[in-house]
Amino acid sequence: MATKAAEKKVATTTKKEVKKVVKKVAPVKEAAPKKEVVAKKAAAPKKNAAPKAVKEVAPKEVKVEAPIVEAQEIEIATESTPRNDEVAEERAVAKEVVKNTSGSTSIEELFEAGAHFGHVVKKWNPKMKKYLWGAKNGIHIFDLEKTLSGLEEAAKALTLLASTGKRIVLVGTKRQVKGLVEEEAKRLGVPYITQRWMGGLITNWKQVKQTVDRLNSLKLRKETGQLKKFTKKEQVLFDKEIARLERVVGGISTLKDAPEVVVIFDTHKEKLVVKEAANRGVTVIGMVDSNANPDKVDYVIPMNDDSAKGLEIVVRVLGNALHLGLKELKGNK
Repeated sequence: MATKAAEKKVATTTKKEVKKVVKKVAPVKEAAPKKEVVAKKAAAPKKNAAPKAVKEVAPKEVKVEAPIVEAQEIEIATESTPRNDEVAEERAVAKEVVKNTSGSTSIEELFEAGAHFGHVVKKWNPKMKKYLWGAKNGIHIFDLEKTLSGLEEAAKALTLLASTGKRIVLVGTKRQVKGLVEEEAKRLGVPYITQRWMGGLITNWKQVKQTVDRLNSLKLRKETGQLKKFTKKEQVLFDKEIARLERVVGGISTLKDAPEVVVIFDTHKEKLVVKEAANRGVTVIGMVDSNANPDKVDYVIPMNDDSAKGLEIVVRVLGNALHLGLKELKGNK
């Protein structure tokens, strides 16, 4: 019995000693992570210190590199300036070449502009049959090869007529073309009509000449101050008369005699012009649609006369041709 009690005491003492040992060892093991945390916390400011050093160094590097970049940009700009000037000169020369070529168009350009569309089959003029390719969906289609050849022939003839000093008048009263005609005529210094055609301008020039002289006289008197002697009411009446005459014959105010050549951008609309020109033997260059009569037109341009882009092409080509002729005329003088 004594031995059993002794063994129990030894077992209990060993368990107590083991617990004491564990308790003594445990705090030592838990202290290690606390030291690591402290170490990490202590190391943290060092990591934050690095960016501060970078921030201090970064502005110095930017300050050093900034003037170098600016100098490079200035050098590039100074080197590219003459190149840009050369490119601009080349483009200007190219534009002059395009302007000085009478046939500066193509079938593709005319096709894209819709120049091949005629009128409805029911409204066609049978005399235009030789200029038509056929009909599609009830609408006549122009043969654009004949359109292009007609435009080139008209341009060559216009250049020749202008170079010989013929009196040329541009006629375009329809909404789509009047602005283009006025702009081109003013650029070239050529008489033009964009409002209503004044009847008798060719066949009764003497009467029309009186109207033109009246306009020029009133404008001259107003510019020199001769109208200031009249009352304000009379001056207002003079201004209204000048505006009315300017609208009617303002485009032909520089015309000294009856025109010898008329360029018409819609022969069907300007039937009176074609009729007067045919009676007096005046050369007619005109755009003829599928519903018009080409017999009294000397140089036929068969195409759609309602297409804004097509009208723009014709005005450009004929304007360039006229410019060449006037240039030759000045050179001969």
